[in-house]
Amino acid sequence: MSEPIVPDTKDWTWVLERPCAECGFDPQAYTLADLPQLMHDTAMVWSQVLLRPDVRERPAPAVWSPLEYACHVRDVHRLFAERVELMLDEDEPRFANWDQDATATASSYAEQDPAEVDADLVEAAGHVAGLYATVTPEAAQRRGSRSNGSEFSVTTLGIYHLHDIVHHVHDVRA
Repeated sequence: MSEPIVPDTKDWTWVLERPCAECGFDPQAYTLADLPQLMHDTAMVWSQVLLRPDVRERPAPAVWSPLEYACHVRDVHRLFAERVELMLDEDEPRFANWDQDATATASSYAEQDPAEVDADLVEAAGHVAGLYATVTPEAAQRRGSRSNGSEFSVTTLGIYHLHDIVHHVHDVRA
């Protein structure tokens, strides 16, 4: 059994205002129009990561393996698709809290089949990319908020989403 991961309790919303020193992501470099292609491109990187012979190996006992990160990225795509759909369908929805660490444990990320994770990740990335591609300039400003009160427009939610994906590509050194 793998050692438990120390939960990440940081509020990462600051990445919408300044570059991430860890992964180099600069939020000012991207627009909503960039998201569909970048969701696709990063999914293709994950497809390569999931072919690694060491995909199940953790680089340190309390750091996710590439497989666990890929499962998380798949679920991030699914979660953000739900949130974008809510923002497009409802006025100022409030998003339910998501405990990524509880999801990782409940879904047994470390035990999943890399080929299935790859297919599911590519599908989830394609779905959310398609949603971003349909957002009109008017809809891009629709608002939603997390349970902690952080507010987003569809555009800022998409940039925040992109950072999460790019950061995890960095985490697995891809």
